[in-house]
Parts: sequence; C-alpha cells; structure tokens
Amino acid sequence: MQGLKTIIFLICSNIFMTFAWYGQLKLSEVVPSSKDWPLIITILLSWGIALFEYCFMIPANKIGSEINGGPFNIMQLKIIQEVVSLTVFTIIVALVFKNQPIQWNHIAAFLCMIAAVFFVFLK
Repeated sequence: MQGLKTIIFLICSNIFMTFAWYGQLKLSEVVPSSKDWPLIITILLSWGIALFEYCFMIPANKIGSEINGGPFNIMQLKIIQEVVSLTVFTIIVALVFKNQPIQWNHIAAFLCMIAAVFFVFLK
C-alpha cells in the first residue's frame, strides 16, 4: 500500500512540476500579453505552482523510503520518480502541447528508462 501511495503522490507531484516548468509556455499561447510579463512574475508564478509539487514530492519520498519503513531504497525511489516524470511529461505534451509530436527516438528513450527501472530493482 505504501508503494502505491508513493507512486500516486509522485504522479501528482510531477503534474504540478510539469506545469510549473512548462506551463508558462502554454500560458503565452492562451494569454498573449503574458509574453510581456517581467521574468520575475513568471518565476513567482512557477514557484507558486512548484509549492504544490513539493507538497506531494516530500511525502512521497518519506512514505516510500525504506529508511522510514517504506518499500523502496533511495535509488529505486529516484528511478521511479524519473519514469513517472517522463510519463507525466509525455502525456501532458501530447494533450496540451499538440504542436510537439512524439517521435520514435522519444519512445526509444522512454524504453531505456523502463530498462533502468528493471535494473535498479534487480537483486
């Protein structure tokens, strides 16, 4: 149960992270005047979104870590986080940023990340 809760928290965290990092690019399409905002405003907006990322990421690591009785060691947590991050990013790009097609090399890179999960869990 802790493993599933960890992964759900990581998914939520990465949704916020993706919008904190890349949402301002879409915002400039939806609100053209946002292109003229001072950089500090964009940074503060992204930090505000990233706060919610941390509200999920920190508990995910705390719950999931074997140091605190969770099922994953630190290396496993990091690899899981990277695969979740790439998966969430790919889905958001496909749904929100429709002008960015998914190509064969993106899929190949994703498969390499899946292989990394396999190897990090190998005893």
